[in-house]
Amino acid sequence: MDDSGPVRISRRKLLLGGAMSATALAATPLASASQANSAEDTESSSSSAVAFQVNGELREIEVDPRTTLLDALREHLKLTGTKKGCDHGQCGACTVILDGRRVNACLTLAVMHQGSSITTIEGLGTPDRLHPLQAAFVKHDGYQCGYCTPGQICSAVGMLGEIRQGIPSHVSKDLQVRPEPTSDEIRERMSGNICRCGAYSNIVEAIVEVVGRRA
Repeated sequence: MDDSGPVRISRRKLLLGGAMSATALAATPLASASQANSAEDTESSSSSAVAFQVNGELREIEVDPRTTLLDALREHLKLTGTKKGCDHGQCGACTVILDGRRVNACLTLAVMHQGSSITTIEGLGTPDRLHPLQAAFVKHDGYQCGYCTPGQICSAVGMLGEIRQGIPSHVSKDLQVRPEPTSDEIRERMSGNICRCGAYSNIVEAIVEVVGRRA
Protein backbone atom coordinates (compact mmCIF):
# COMPACT_ATOMS: atom_id res chain seq x y z
CA MET A 1 0.00 0.00 0.00
CA ASP A 2 1.41 3.44 -0.97
CA ASP A 3 1.44 5.66 2.08
CA SER A 4 2.39 8.71 0.09
CA GLY A 5 -0.44 11.22 -0.11
CA PRO A 6 -0.93 14.91 -0.66
CA VAL A 7 1.41 17.02 1.48
CA ARG A 8 -0.58 19.26 3.74
CA ILE A 9 0.92 22.71 4.54
CA SER A 10 -0.59 24.77 7.27
CA ARG A 11 -1.66 28.33 6.57
CA ARG A 12 0.89 29.52 9.13
CA LYS A 13 3.79 27.81 7.30
CA LEU A 14 2.59 29.10 3.94
CA LEU A 15 2.53 32.70 5.14
CA LEU A 16 5.90 32.31 6.84
CA GLY A 17 7.48 30.89 3.69
CA GLY A 18 6.08 33.73 1.57
CA ALA A 19 7.43 36.33 3.95
CA MET A 20 10.89 34.76 3.91
CA SER A 21 10.93 34.66 0.12
CA ALA A 22 9.91 38.32 -0.13
CA THR A 23 12.63 39.27 2.35
CA ALA A 24 15.27 37.41 0.34
CA LEU A 25 14.21 39.12 -2.90
CA ALA A 26 14.31 42.54 -1.31
CA ALA A 27 17.68 42.03 0.35
CA THR A 28 19.78 42.39 -2.81
CA PRO A 29 18.50 45.78 -4.00
CA LEU A 30 18.56 47.11 -0.45
CA ALA A 31 22.17 46.05 -0.07
CA SER A 32 23.04 47.68 -3.38
CA ALA A 33 21.32 50.91 -2.36
CA SER A 34 23.14 50.88 0.96
CA GLN A 35 26.48 50.45 -0.77
CA ALA A 36 25.69 53.27 -3.19
CA ASN A 37 24.71 55.61 -0.35
CA SER A 38 27.85 54.68 1.53
CA ALA A 39 29.97 55.51 -1.53
CA GLU A 40 28.19 58.85 -1.95
CA ASP A 41 28.72 59.72 1.71
CA THR A 42 32.41 58.88 1.46
CA GLU A 43 32.81 60.96 -1.67
CA SER A 44 30.92 63.98 -0.31
CA SER A 45 32.75 63.93 3.03
CA SER A 46 36.20 64.23 1.46
CA SER A 47 37.86 67.55 2.31
CA SER A 48 39.04 70.19 -0.13
CA ALA A 49 41.83 72.72 0.28
CA VAL A 50 41.01 76.38 -0.21
CA ALA A 51 43.18 79.46 0.20
CA PHE A 52 42.07 83.08 0.27
CA GLN A 53 43.03 86.44 1.70
CA VAL A 54 41.09 87.18 4.86
CA ASN A 55 41.52 90.65 6.33
CA GLY A 56 44.77 91.00 4.41
CA GLU A 57 46.23 87.68 5.55
CA LEU A 58 46.58 84.52 3.46
CA ARG A 59 44.62 81.71 5.08
CA GLU A 60 44.65 78.09 3.91
CA ILE A 61 42.15 75.58 5.28
CA GLU A 62 40.78 72.11 4.60
CA VAL A 63 37.00 72.02 4.49
CA ASP A 64 34.16 69.76 3.47
CA PRO A 65 33.08 70.92 -0.03
CA ARG A 66 29.64 71.65 1.42
CA THR A 67 30.99 74.13 4.00
CA THR A 68 29.58 77.62 3.62
CA LEU A 69 31.86 80.63 3.70
CA LEU A 70 30.12 81.62 6.94
CA ASP A 71 31.00 78.35 8.67
CA ALA A 72 34.54 78.47 7.26
CA LEU A 73 35.05 81.90 8.81
CA ARG A 74 33.44 81.08 12.14
CA GLU A 75 34.35 77.44 12.71
CA HIS A 76 37.67 77.08 10.89
CA LEU A 77 39.19 80.57 11.17
CA LYS A 78 37.49 81.51 14.49
CA LEU A 79 36.38 84.89 13.12
CA THR A 80 33.16 84.89 15.10
CA GLY A 81 32.39 88.58 14.51
CA THR A 82 30.47 87.46 11.43
CA LYS A 83 27.17 86.24 12.87
CA LYS A 84 24.93 83.34 11.92
CA GLY A 85 21.34 84.52 12.02
CA CYS A 86 18.76 82.91 9.76
CA ASP A 87 21.33 80.88 7.76
CA HIS A 88 19.04 81.40 4.73
CA GLY A 89 20.22 84.77 3.38
CA GLN A 90 17.25 86.66 4.78
CA CYS A 91 18.65 88.67 7.72
CA GLY A 92 22.06 89.95 6.60
CA ALA A 93 23.82 89.21 9.91
CA CYS A 94 26.51 87.25 8.05
CA THR A 95 27.36 89.99 5.53
CA VAL A 96 31.05 90.21 4.59
CA ILE A 97 32.88 92.00 1.79
CA LEU A 98 34.05 89.59 -0.91
CA ASP A 99 36.28 90.97 -3.65
CA GLY A 100 34.87 94.43 -2.96
CA ARG A 101 31.20 93.40 -2.97
CA ARG A 102 29.00 92.65 0.00
CA VAL A 103 27.65 89.09 0.15
CA ASN A 104 25.70 86.88 2.52
CA ALA A 105 28.34 84.43 3.67
CA CYS A 106 25.72 81.79 4.48
CA LEU A 107 24.65 81.54 0.83
CA THR A 108 28.01 80.74 -0.77
CA LEU A 109 30.45 77.86 -0.40
CA ALA A 110 34.00 78.43 0.81
CA VAL A 111 35.51 76.32 -1.99
CA MET A 112 34.00 78.68 -4.59
CA HIS A 113 36.32 81.49 -3.52
CA GLN A 114 39.81 80.19 -4.05
CA GLY A 115 42.13 83.22 -4.23
CA SER A 116 39.43 85.72 -3.25
CA SER A 117 39.88 88.67 -0.90
CA ILE A 118 37.51 88.68 2.08
CA THR A 119 37.00 91.39 4.68
CA THR A 120 35.06 90.68 7.86
CA ILE A 121 34.15 93.05 10.67
CA GLU A 122 37.47 92.16 12.34
CA GLY A 123 39.33 93.57 9.33
CA LEU A 124 37.61 96.96 9.22
CA GLY A 125 39.04 98.48 12.37
CA THR A 126 40.47 97.88 15.81
CA PRO A 127 39.32 99.04 19.27
CA ASP A 128 42.09 101.66 19.17
CA ARG A 129 41.41 102.73 15.61
CA LEU A 130 37.79 102.28 14.63
CA HIS A 131 36.56 102.37 11.05
CA PRO A 132 34.56 105.61 10.51
CA LEU A 133 31.34 103.61 10.28
CA GLN A 134 32.13 101.75 13.49
CA ALA A 135 32.73 105.04 15.28
CA ALA A 136 29.52 106.52 13.86
CA PHE A 137 27.48 103.48 14.97
CA VAL A 138 28.83 103.97 18.51
CA LYS A 139 28.11 107.69 18.46
CA HIS A 140 24.54 107.32 17.16
CA ASP A 141 23.63 104.16 19.08
CA GLY A 142 23.18 102.28 15.81
CA TYR A 143 22.64 99.04 17.70
CA GLN A 144 20.96 97.63 20.79
CA CYS A 145 21.69 93.93 21.28
CA GLY A 146 24.50 94.26 18.72
CA TYR A 147 23.96 90.91 17.05
CA CYS A 148 23.23 92.37 13.62
CA THR A 149 25.83 95.16 13.90
CA PRO A 150 28.79 93.44 12.19
CA GLY A 151 26.61 92.64 9.18
CA GLN A 152 25.10 96.13 9.20
CA ILE A 153 28.52 97.80 9.16
CA CYS A 154 29.99 95.51 6.49
CA SER A 155 26.87 96.03 4.40
CA ALA A 156 27.13 99.81 4.82
CA VAL A 157 30.75 99.75 3.64
CA GLY A 158 29.76 97.75 0.56
CA MET A 159 26.69 99.91 -0.03
CA LEU A 160 28.66 103.17 -0.08
CA GLY A 161 31.08 101.54 -2.51
CA GLU A 162 28.16 100.71 -4.82
CA ILE A 163 26.99 104.33 -4.77
CA ARG A 164 30.51 105.56 -5.60
CA GLN A 165 30.53 103.17 -8.56
CA GLY A 166 27.21 104.59 -9.77
CA ILE A 167 25.25 101.36 -9.29
CA PRO A 168 21.52 102.26 -9.15
CA SER A 169 18.92 100.90 -6.75
CA HIS A 170 15.15 100.45 -6.99
CA VAL A 171 14.60 104.00 -5.75
CA SER A 172 17.12 105.69 -8.05
CA LYS A 173 15.14 108.21 -10.09
CA ASP A 174 17.44 108.34 -13.12
CA LEU A 175 19.49 105.29 -14.15
CA GLN A 176 21.73 107.52 -16.28
CA VAL A 177 22.77 109.70 -13.34
CA ARG A 178 25.10 108.69 -10.50
CA PRO A 179 22.91 108.07 -7.43
CA GLU A 180 23.26 110.29 -4.37
CA PRO A 181 23.52 108.78 -0.87
CA THR A 182 20.16 110.15 0.24
CA SER A 183 18.17 108.75 3.15
CA ASP A 184 15.87 106.92 0.72
CA GLU A 185 18.83 105.39 -1.14
CA ILE A 186 20.46 104.30 2.10
CA ARG A 187 17.27 102.75 3.49
CA GLU A 188 16.59 100.87 0.25
CA ARG A 189 20.13 99.58 -0.10
CA MET A 190 20.33 98.52 3.55
CA SER A 191 16.93 96.83 3.53
CA GLY A 192 18.51 93.37 3.35
CA ASN A 193 19.97 93.80 6.83
CA ILE A 194 17.40 93.18 9.55
CA CYS A 195 17.66 94.80 12.99
CA ARG A 196 15.24 93.00 15.27
CA CYS A 197 15.76 95.71 17.91
CA GLY A 198 14.51 98.33 15.46
CA ALA A 199 17.48 100.73 15.53
CA TYR A 200 16.99 101.64 11.86
CA SER A 201 16.78 105.43 12.27
CA ASN A 202 20.03 105.46 14.28
CA ILE A 203 21.73 103.26 11.68
CA VAL A 204 20.73 105.67 8.90
CA GLU A 205 21.96 108.65 10.96
CA ALA A 206 25.33 106.97 11.45
CA ILE A 207 25.73 106.28 7.74
CA VAL A 208 24.58 109.80 6.78
CA GLU A 209 27.20 111.31 9.10
CA VAL A 210 29.98 109.28 7.47
CA VAL A 211 28.73 110.25 4.00
CA GLY A 212 28.69 113.94 4.97
CA ARG A 213 32.15 113.73 6.49
CA ARG A 214 33.55 112.25 3.28
CA ALA A 215 31.79 114.83 1.14
